[in-house]
Amino acid sequence: MFGKTNKTDKRITKEERFKKVASRRVQEILNKMRLLKNCANKGNYSYNEEQINKIISTIDNEWKKVKSEFNNSKPKKEFSL
Repeated sequence: MFGKTNKTDKRITKEERFKKVASRRVQEILNKMRLLKNCANKGNYSYNEEQINKIISTIDNEWKKVKSEFNNSKPKKEFSL
């Protein structure tokens, strides 16, 4: 039994790693969104409807890809004999 890792230990490690990485990345996204929101200030910036639609559409499309990945992600089957 030397050198073998319990599958439960691996899952916990992966889950802990996920929580750490995902929390940091979500916080970064939220911070960037707050900064982007500042661009809506017409007193400081000038923009048109087409530009806004392009920004919103691009962000929305990328968000749909993220949701799709989480909804469709399945654990990879490991080969065994």
